[in-house]
Amino acid sequence: MDRREGRGAERKGGGALPEYELMFILPPNLEEQATNAATERVRSYVAARGGEVQSHEPWGRRRLAYPIRKHTEGMYHVARITLGPDNAIELDRALRLNEQILRHLIVRADR
Repeated sequence: MDRREGRGAERKGGGALPEYELMFILPPNLEEQATNAATERVRSYVAARGGEVQSHEPWGRRRLAYPIRKHTEGMYHVARITLGPDNAIELDRALRLNEQILRHLIVRADR
């Protein structure tokens, strides 16, 4: 069995796209509707760059290690995405420009 079989979307030239783990932190004072809109915006950022969100898991409110924009807590979200490496860089830029996202991190997922 090919180790890439059944993993993620396909590249244009064949083969599977790399899988990444995306963690982002939203302000704790966002209402549920605003939180849903922010997570949907992240999904659209991924889709606009040819990627796909495999799974999304809200981790809930957690204490931050240090204050970020005067917040001591944040709403953590973790998503598993497939995306091309060049598009991961573009996604990083887009998330950095989004004012609602306090922090984010994109790392290559374990196989």
